[in-house]
Amino acid sequence: MMGALGFWGWLGLGLLLIAGELLLVPGGFLLWVGIAAILVGLVETVLPLGWVAELVLFAALCLVAVVGGLRIARARTKEVGGLQLNDRLEGLRGQVFHLDSAISDGYGRIRVHDSVWRVHGPDLPAGAPVRVIGIEGATLVVEPASHG
Repeated sequence: MMGALGFWGWLGLGLLLIAGELLLVPGGFLLWVGIAAILVGLVETVLPLGWVAELVLFAALCLVAVVGGLRIARARTKEVGGLQLNDRLEGLRGQVFHLDSAISDGYGRIRVHDSVWRVHGPDLPAGAPVRVIGIEGATLVVEPASHG
């Protein structure tokens, strides 16, 4: 008995879902559902299924694919350091940087890797070492740091 969609139907659905992931709704979910649809199509080529069996297989593969995708995403987060943006900002606390521009009227700038951050602290000349002691929104709070 031929399946409801057959190989080409499932392949088309899978590619459509993956395209939707890339073009419309990034986030990972449609990618894994699309992969599940393609896998159903591949199974259909080897073992022709009825439409009920196709849907049950699709549901099971969706569950496995989404759970697997979440595990991969978690593993990637750990590889990147396991830090979200706010955690990375907290990681700056206690670090010493040199002022990119002088702190004047309480505000200046420092360079952190490839980014320039606004800082708040006592007036200091450009190049002076400062230690990050806090975070206020998108501004790092600093204090003078000793050279040693």
